[in-house]
Amino acid sequence: MPRVVPAVIRALDILELFLDRPKLSAGEIAERLGLPRTTVHELLVTLVARSYLISLPGKPVQFRLGMPVFQLGAAFAGQLDLVREAQEVAQDLAAACDEAVHAAVLDGTDVIYLVKVDSTHPVRMVSAVGRRLPAHCTAVGKVLLACLDPAELDARLPDGELFGMTPDSITTLDQLRTELNRVRAAGVAVDDGESDSSVRCVGAPVRDHTGAAVAGMSISAPIIRWTPTAQAEWTRLVREGAAALSERLGYRPRN
Repeated sequence: MPRVVPAVIRALDILELFLDRPKLSAGEIAERLGLPRTTVHELLVTLVARSYLISLPGKPVQFRLGMPVFQLGAAFAGQLDLVREAQEVAQDLAAACDEAVHAAVLDGTDVIYLVKVDSTHPVRMVSAVGRRLPAHCTAVGKVLLACLDPAELDARLPDGELFGMTPDSITTLDQLRTELNRVRAAGVAVDDGESDSSVRCVGAPVRDHTGAAVAGMSISAPIIRWTPTAQAEWTRLVREGAAALSERLGYRPRN
């Protein structure tokens, strides 16, 4: 294995501290990393000289991230392709569960499916990339609605009853708000025959580098294969799949 350079590792450790704090002093950096102050001082001088950090006058002197960090992040974000990344993660997820996997985005009060990877079973669900469905009838839609702030959610929801796709669909705003509260608490949503009576789905949100929920990922299966044991396993897998896609999009969970 090629040798890693300790000084570079330490410099990167310093930069990553600023993911959680906008400003830090040299003393705080030394304490958090467990490094000698002389070492931290030399690294800070180098990072400031290259504008990766900016020193702020005061007692003590504090530091914040500089423009090159933003430029690198923007260059990385510009290379990302949600559909491409989602397709690759969905393929891995489908291989793990052998059921249909979808990725979708929210458009108003609907979801639009961007990615679908089918199962190998002879009995499959009927769906297609580009299909639009009412968000409140789907697992991916409900997780995305649940991630909206209350004002934006209110602005998107229509007055009166909601359109139902099956007898089990949510059709009132009170029902939907109760369901979204459950989704927020659980971190996942279930489509219990609400978009297709013969199909069940579980979905989780996908977040980008800003922490915003930009897509949803789901596992869908015919009701004949939807058992409590299978649901628990697919819930775990869809959480992992959504987390993997979020990581590809630059999301870093905060403690």
